[in-house]
Amino acid sequence: MSVPPWRRRSSLPTNIVAHLRVAHRRRRGQSHRVPWLLRDDKVLASLDVADTARLRRRGLLGRDGIDGALLLRPARAVHTVRMRFPIDVAYCDADLVVLRTAHLAPNRIGRPCLNSRCVIEAEAGSFERWGVVPGVQLEVRA
Repeated sequence: MSVPPWRRRSSLPTNIVAHLRVAHRRRRGQSHRVPWLLRDDKVLASLDVADTARLRRRGLLGRDGIDGALLLRPARAVHTVRMRFPIDVAYCDADLVVLRTAHLAPNRIGRPCLNSRCVIEAEAGSFERWGVVPGVQLEVRA
């Protein structure tokens, strides 16, 4: 019994697959725009969005740092096992109101926040510069 073509795993490298997805979106009339993280209409950083299981599983692993921030949706807990740098973590509700912030050193497991619906990760010290504290309303714009 053969596997249907849409069920076969791609042998293409991940960056080529991502490029093809963007090209496909453009063909369908959707533009590829970089999302931004905002607070009080002030741009804080560019944002990478991990909204699939595969992207959330990968997260910041294998990187030496991050320019901007990473939004993990849905997520209630994070870890820094096998990461190379410390991070700031903001646990947010469904409306992106910050519930709790934490600083995680490499090879640590963060305490889960059961009320959170998404998590924002950035390099250590970023949240202090950006003024991200519990109670702050964040926004994502593309």
